[in-house]
Amino acid sequence: MLCINQSFPSFKMKGVVDVELPNAFADFTDQSFINQWQIYFFWPKDFTFICPTEIVEFNRLYEEFKLRDTQLIGISTDSEFVHLAWRKHQPELKDLQFPLLSDIRRELSEALGIIDADEGVAHRATFIVDPQQIIRFVMVNDLNVGRNPSEVLRVLDALQTDELCPCNWQKGNETLQVA
Repeated sequence: MLCINQSFPSFKMKGVVDVELPNAFADFTDQSFINQWQIYFFWPKDFTFICPTEIVEFNRLYEEFKLRDTQLIGISTDSEFVHLAWRKHQPELKDLQFPLLSDIRRELSEALGIIDADEGVAHRATFIVDPQQIIRFVMVNDLNVGRNPSEVLRVLDALQTDELCPCNWQKGNETLQVA
């Protein structure tokens, strides 16, 4: 699995950006969000139980990420058509403010090393990538355990200070000073 201080891989994918045709789909690459922070979060499958709870929570925090010049990008190995059907089917997913990308070929998931060997889907993985396309944070949860988007935001805040941040540090708290 790729880890911190490694370059985020190149990719090209289709994504869902709206629930209405003809504006539902758009093309995305690793260059689509260049010069800003990016949060890539992967989930195993659409039309499941844990995944929408995470997506809804990331969407609830969208403005907080945006204030930090950070783009949220959701990705699974389902097709863009499945993403669109899921968004139309689940009322809480209709008004998402970030794209849901389709890694149907599993190229990015495999390059990152996050394919579950038993299930053949992406792990519940989160990557914070800096504006230079360097991975600065990685978290992978068991398929049965949802992640905490507020913790992802807290880590982003800490990374953006470029300072030493102690355990449980929160934005606005003092950072550590080397004596």
